[in-house]
Amino acid sequence: MRDMPDQLDAAPAGQAAILNHEPPRRLKAVGLAALCVAAGIVAFGALSRVQADQNLRRWTTAQATPVVRLASVAGLNGQSLVLPGAVQAFYNAPIHARVAGYLKRWYADIGSPVKAGQVLAEIDTPDLDQQLNQAKADLATAVANQQLSQITAQRWAGLLAKDAVARQDADNKNGDLAAKTTLVASARANVQRLQALEGFKRITAPFDGVVTTRSTDIGALISVGGPTDTPLFTVADEKRLRIYVQVPQNYSADVRPGMTASFTVPEHPGKVFTANVAASADAITPQSGSLLVQLQIDNTDRQLKPGDYAQVRFALPSDNGAIRAPASALMFRDAGMSVAVVGSGGRVAIRPVTIGRDLGATVEIASGLTAADRVIDNPPDSLRAGDLVRVAAPQAGRTGAPAHATL
Repeated sequence: MRDMPDQLDAAPAGQAAILNHEPPRRLKAVGLAALCVAAGIVAFGALSRVQADQNLRRWTTAQATPVVRLASVAGLNGQSLVLPGAVQAFYNAPIHARVAGYLKRWYADIGSPVKAGQVLAEIDTPDLDQQLNQAKADLATAVANQQLSQITAQRWAGLLAKDAVARQDADNKNGDLAAKTTLVASARANVQRLQALEGFKRITAPFDGVVTTRSTDIGALISVGGPTDTPLFTVADEKRLRIYVQVPQNYSADVRPGMTASFTVPEHPGKVFTANVAASADAITPQSGSLLVQLQIDNTDRQLKPGDYAQVRFALPSDNGAIRAPASALMFRDAGMSVAVVGSGGRVAIRPVTIGRDLGATVEIASGLTAADRVIDNPPDSLRAGDLVRVAAPQAGRTGAPAHATL
C-alpha cells in the first residue's frame, strides 16, 4: 500500500508528457482540407438556393406573362376586287296584253327563237268587237247629221243673199253645221282608237330574241290594268348581255368605263369570261353605299344565260401602304378599330387602324400598319398598351405540336 502514492505521482507526470507532444503536420493538412470541403459544401448549398430562387422568380414571371401568337400580315402589291354580279339580257321585254278577253291560241313557247313582229298569241275580244261596231254606227249617224246640217246651212245662205231670212238665223245654221262636223271628227277618232286596240289582239315580238317565259294558255282570261295583270310572254335578246355590279364606294374611283374585268359562272366551272366596263351610274346609292356599274359582253355563242349569278373580278392598281391581315387581329375599342403590336422588349402597343375593305376572314387595312409590324392574333380583351407579353413560336407541321414561348 505504500507504493501506491508513488504510482499516483508518476501517472500525472506521464500524461503531462503526452499532452505536451506536438501533433504531426499530416494531421493539420487533413483538418484544413476537411474545413475547406465543409466550407465548399455550405457555399454550394447557398448558391444553389439563390439560383433556385432566381429560377423560381423567372418561372413565376414567365407564367404570369401572357403568351401571344403573331398574325400573318403582308403588303399588297396589287388588289383584286371580287364582287357578285347579275347577268341580264341586253334587251328584256315582259309583254302584257293591251286588251281584255280570252286567249285564242299561242304560237311560241319558252326557248323559241322569234323575230321582230312575229305573232306570239291571239286574243279573242268579243266586247271590243262590239264596241268597234257601235263606234262605226255612231260615226255613220254623225256623218248623216253633218250632211243634213250642211244642206240646211247652204239653203239658209241662199235665202240670206235674197234678204229672205235674218242673218242671225243663217248664223245659227252655220254653227249647227260646225258642231255636227266636230261630232263627226270625234266619232271617227273613236273608231280609229278601237281599231288600234283591235290590232293588240295579236301579241307580237318587239325584237329578235328568245321567249324566256310564257304565263298563259288557251282559254285563259286576259285582264288589263288589274292585280292579275301579268306578262303573257317575256322575250330576251341573248346575243349580248349586261352584267350589273355594285362596287363599294371605297373603290368607285378605281372602276372606270373602258377597263376589263373577268368573271365566272357556276354552270361553267373553271372557265373565265371577259367583259368590258361600259358605263356606271356616276352616283352612290344611299341605301347600299355602292356604285352601280354595267359591263357588257358578246354572247353570240349563247354560253351565258340571262339571270346568271356571276363572280366578277376587277384588277385594281396597288394601294401604297395597304396591308392585308386576318380579321381575328382586330380589336374593337372605345377609340375605334385598332390592333395590338409587339414592340421592343416584348411590350404591347395599341395601333388605331382604318379598314379599307372587309373580305370576311381577312381585312385590308388602309392605314395604321406596316408590313414589318408584329401584329398579335386573337388579342385578349384584357390586353393594354405597355403590357409585357411572350411571343409563341410558330407551330411545327400540321399536327398542332405545342409551341415553345420565347421572350
